[in-house]
Amino acid sequence: MATAQTARIHPGTCGGTYGGTYSGTLPGRIEVITGPMFSGKSEELIRRLKRAQIAKRRVACFKPDLDVRYNRTAIASHSAQTLDAVTIANVEELKAVLLPRLDEIEVVGVDEAQFLEASLVKLANELVHLGKRVILAGLDTTFTGEPFPPIPELLAIADEVVKLSAVCMQCGAPAIHTQRLGSNQALVVVGAAGVYEARCRACFQPWVDEHATEQMALPVSARG
Repeated sequence: MATAQTARIHPGTCGGTYGGTYSGTLPGRIEVITGPMFSGKSEELIRRLKRAQIAKRRVACFKPDLDVRYNRTAIASHSAQTLDAVTIANVEELKAVLLPRLDEIEVVGVDEAQFLEASLVKLANELVHLGKRVILAGLDTTFTGEPFPPIPELLAIADEVVKLSAVCMQCGAPAIHTQRLGSNQALVVVGAAGVYEARCRACFQPWVDEHATEQMALPVSARG
């Protein structure tokens, strides 16, 4: 795998513009895995990261600390597959852990990317110009059926997009939506079966905010 030997980044941050030239070396790539819940996003992310490890690539895995459903220190799929990961509260913490190790990392994996801020897009762009392979997985829509930032922006800059579908738990058709069960109107309610269902377009019943509540925002980190 090619690495960008002459790329430079401002000391102590990935937040500024990247400088430097690329003496014939190719940049990395951004791969985004998306779809509704129960579509196998984490499973596909784990598969790609494990293949990279088999290929002797140096891999670093991360997940937001909001995701505590199956394992606090590993990316975990609904099918019980796991891969050790560092939990981070936000993009700044991701940078703080990642930047000191940039020279020794070739592949960066992030699960549940929808739980991170919009600055993840800029970080992904800078990493890819440093020759890194960046693989991100996350929900593309909220329980209201609206785009779930920052996934749409990541899709726009990706080299490869894998959009998975699940099976509608009502009729068995291909499902592209995540149905929230119950009346909780917060944007993020961490859960799996019993809290959410995969639904097709016909069976999906989006929640409509008739009273203009202010709950549609990411919650404070689980560590807060």
